[in-house]
Amino acid sequence: MTSSAAPPPAVPYTGPRVRLAILDDHEVLLDSLSTWVGANAPDFDVVLSARTWVEMVHSANFPTDLVFLDFQLKEPVSIEARVRTCRAAGAKVVVLSGLDTQEARERALAAGAAAFLSKSLPLRDVMDAARDVMGLGRRGELQRDWRPLPVGAANVDRPKLSPGETEALGLYANGLSTSEVAERMNVQYETAKTYLRRVREKYARVNRPASKKADLIRRAAEDGYLE
Repeated sequence: MTSSAAPPPAVPYTGPRVRLAILDDHEVLLDSLSTWVGANAPDFDVVLSARTWVEMVHSANFPTDLVFLDFQLKEPVSIEARVRTCRAAGAKVVVLSGLDTQEARERALAAGAAAFLSKSLPLRDVMDAARDVMGLGRRGELQRDWRPLPVGAANVDRPKLSPGETEALGLYANGLSTSEVAERMNVQYETAKTYLRRVREKYARVNRPASKKADLIRRAAEDGYLE
């Protein structure tokens, strides 16, 4: 015997929501994934969807808690640079790819991606993997302090950096610590620290402050120091 009573209404989701960014240069796939997550994954909030790397890093909503990165963008910025920049800014990264090869997987994971997933997977499996990456149910402080570009930033001045300052900025913005920058450049820690301090001072002088690490990474992305 079956009941004719209507099923109880669904209970609205009230738990923590993961701020999600999606980068994919295929417009249809980008829209489909964003729409599906919005309708089927209430514990995720798609606050940023972008078709280009520059569009994503220039967004006021970047960095997010988690980023879905398409491995095969047409842009020249490498997957290593993209993953390291997101990680340095405080975001975890899941790389999605139609090119599911061992080499692609190793490159993404070696750069710091938390997971490498094939685009052929069902979206429910993708989101389950994302939940594993974020450890839902555990709370923690995540960086969310990357500010939007200042007014008029489309025509900003680019400071003139010395070769040492340029190298230090590039290494630091691509995810290395100050100690690792010093080691890679074969200089003393204080020398690397001075290079980065001078870079910040020069950006401040052209009205593009970069006092925080996330701000400095953003300036590097804007000026083409990420490779």
